Amino acid sequence: MKEMAMTTMPPAITGGVDTHLDVHVAAALDQSGALLATASFETTPRGYRRLLRWLRSFGDVALVGVEGTGSYGAGLTRYLQSHDVRVVEVDRPNRQRRRRRGKSDTQDAITAARAAQSGDANGDAKTRNGSVEAIRVLRVARSSARKERARALNQMRSLVSTAPDEIRTELRGLTVAALLHRCSSYRPSKGTDVLSATKIALRVLARRALVLREEIDRLDAVISPLVEATAPELLERDGVGIETAAALLVAAGDNPERLRSERTFAHLCGVAPIDASSGKHERHRLSRSGDRQANSALWRIVITRMAHHQPTRDYVARRVAEGLTKQEAIRCLKRYVAREVYNHLPRQQLA
Repeated sequence: MKEMAMTTMPPAITGGVDTHLDVHVAAALDQSGALLATASFETTPRGYRRLLRWLRSFGDVALVGVEGTGSYGAGLTRYLQSHDVRVVEVDRPNRQRRRRRGKSDTQDAITAARAAQSGDANGDAKTRNGSVEAIRVLRVARSSARKERARALNQMRSLVSTAPDEIRTELRGLTVAALLHRCSSYRPSKGTDVLSATKIALRVLARRALVLREEIDRLDAVISPLVEATAPELLERDGVGIETAAALLVAAGDNPERLRSERTFAHLCGVAPIDASSGKHERHRLSRSGDRQANSALWRIVITRMAHHQPTRDYVARRVAEGLTKQEAIRCLKRYVAREVYNHLPRQQLA
């Protein structure tokens, strides 16, 4: 009788990586969950190649759990994804467990690998290599410019309220544009008295606010056409503008297909009620987690529709008549809008 040849499949390896600024610590598990080895690699393209080669030396890499895919692990995540390795986002280890067992980078890497293998960490990482990532980095610069401009304006208002009477009389009641124009044109003397010092401070703050306004306008000129080209269908929805669409796109990422259902997207935006039932009591509580910028974008869409969209206004009136508060009706609407947004995410374009 002819003997049949036995073929052995290479073992499926699960990796885990604890990421840092200069060094990544990796761990490899076999398919039964046994620890094979740990090692450290530099955070450079050469280090990424060595890390992947090291994992593949044990067998086929089925999955890698990476802690901090949006920060220190972003470069490694892009490299692994470009080599057809599935990467899942791993949350930082439980603080109570850390207090009991202590902390080390090696242990964190092992924990990341076990979380990925067990399914506790099952959210695919964002690819961060398309137009949505470009929108995200531009919004980072825009957000900081807006915050600094608001801070400068608040400081100006504070100075005006405590300024000498001639300045207070001149600037009281002016609009923001008029205030900036008047203060930026001050030509104070070189004296060190309170009047001159206040004019110098107001001029500096006004010119800073004007420069920041120009920065915001330049960034908007880049962001707006980018959002319009990326998600034209999303912008056609009632109440959705450039700013809200950009925040929702950034939350979904360049690969929104990683979101398995509209419920996943709702949880991501923090608008899915969380089950808080116990015993005979069944109730749900408000979610405080998720992407808060996306949550804020959904709130602005709802508020806009309540002002200008008649079906939304009719819905709120009906739910209030049923006994809900206006705030509870808004929470329900945010959940409905999240479902609508999910159905209009630009999966085909981004794929």
